[in-house]
Amino acid sequence: MSPEVIGFIMIAVMLLAIFVGFPISFTLIFLGLAFGAWGFGPKLVVYLMTLQFNNVMLEQTLAAVPLFVFMGILMEQAGLMERLFRAVQLMLSRTRGSLYIAVLFVSTIFAAATGIVGASVTILGIMAAKTMNRSNYDVKLAAGTITAGGTLGILIPPSIMLVVMGPVLEVPVTDLFAAAIVPGVMLACLYTAYSLIRCWLNPALGPPLPEDERPQTSGRMWLEFIAAIIVPAVLFAVVTVVVQGVLTALAVQGLLLKLLVLVLYLLAYGAVFFALMRAHRWLLTNRPFGFYVSEVWTEFYLGLVPPALLVAFALGSILLGWATPTEGAACGAFGALLMTIAYRKMNLARFQEALVKTLEISVLILFLVAASNFFGAVFSRLGTPTMLTNALLALELSQIEVLIVIMALIFILGWPLEWVPIVLIIVPILIPLLDKMEINLTWFGILVAVNLQTAWLSPPVALSAYFLKGVVPEWDLKDIYIGMMQFMVIQLAGLALIMTFPQIVLWLPEYVYGK
Repeated sequence: MSPEVIGFIMIAVMLLAIFVGFPISFTLIFLGLAFGAWGFGPKLVVYLMTLQFNNVMLEQTLAAVPLFVFMGILMEQAGLMERLFRAVQLMLSRTRGSLYIAVLFVSTIFAAATGIVGASVTILGIMAAKTMNRSNYDVKLAAGTITAGGTLGILIPPSIMLVVMGPVLEVPVTDLFAAAIVPGVMLACLYTAYSLIRCWLNPALGPPLPEDERPQTSGRMWLEFIAAIIVPAVLFAVVTVVVQGVLTALAVQGLLLKLLVLVLYLLAYGAVFFALMRAHRWLLTNRPFGFYVSEVWTEFYLGLVPPALLVAFALGSILLGWATPTEGAACGAFGALLMTIAYRKMNLARFQEALVKTLEISVLILFLVAASNFFGAVFSRLGTPTMLTNALLALELSQIEVLIVIMALIFILGWPLEWVPIVLIIVPILIPLLDKMEINLTWFGILVAVNLQTAWLSPPVALSAYFLKGVVPEWDLKDIYIGMMQFMVIQLAGLALIMTFPQIVLWLPEYVYGK
């Protein structure tokens, strides 16, 4: 029997073993050893396993995985998302579908802070479901927004999946992070637009909050929005331009420049913040013409600014090239620890719980990375990927047709499998074909990420449904499925847009890092 045919048998046995329920990591190692010994000898396969495991242990980028996981768990413990959700809900209390907007806004921020889908869906369900039930919101649309918003964690940086996918595709993680931002925001906007259009067509789907639950405001929310959001944004933008101009004029280089940048920004932003706080107090005290900025906006900033600053420093330092993904993740984890302590949400028991959760998730991912690398190396050594590549090239399919076939395969595999085996086993098999077809691997990585995000919402094995059902048992699973499938269609439309217009993905990496 030829080695290529042995490779086909190995893949078939692997899929059967995973579907039956065998542990994935040990299954991959056992099958790699068995079929490698059959295909090209026991001595060589042992050397190959040693080399692959050693390469994974020396991969510095993967050290960011436990750090990002720890950061996400601490952000979850800090309870900042509940505060932000409540503030957005009260700000939009007179708007139809305000809770849908609040869920999707908070889920986008939470996705950037954690990157863990299960945590996002669970927290959003706990925060929003009771309020939505009390406000007579439509269960199907409510379940759809919560599950769809929660899945953004698989795409929006710092996504753990992108950290793992970078070494697999041999693409810098920074490129994948930059490439994922625009598609992630685009999907969040598509979800929000769909929810608001549905509420506009049928107000019963998302009625405004009852009068007794609305906050006390000046009654001029648009003016409050301008005073609380637009004015500070303009002031901070002007300060940034001025500071940059001063730094350019001084032409300071090296470490002194970095220290000067930090000091100037802190002083300038601190002065603006102090002036805004004084203006806010003056408006509350004097209320000229009955206008003031209500306390809702204070709650909004207290909920938004800490996680936004943390993500900006961790992710911004990576994208701007100031830090590697591992260094940025370390800064983010340390900042999350300080934030949790500052909000008095940290004690010894919670710290131990966070460490144990981090250990469990990290070991699961990293051991599977090593096992799948070994399995993929055996599969490549057998020559099956080359044979598959040549067979597909012989069909003379166009680039888009090949991508459609690959995306359909990944979408189907995403029903029974999680992202880890797909990214670590299936994607490496496809790389020779992608190289032959000259398909941009950064673009392909984001297509896979959006596709796998869609799979989280695809019955019958949509894990998001079970996460939500676990925290909101009164919602029927059928209604959750119907709600999710509406947003699955939106995600498929988003996937089609990204496939048709690659610059949605490639524009930001090219702008930041150049072509």
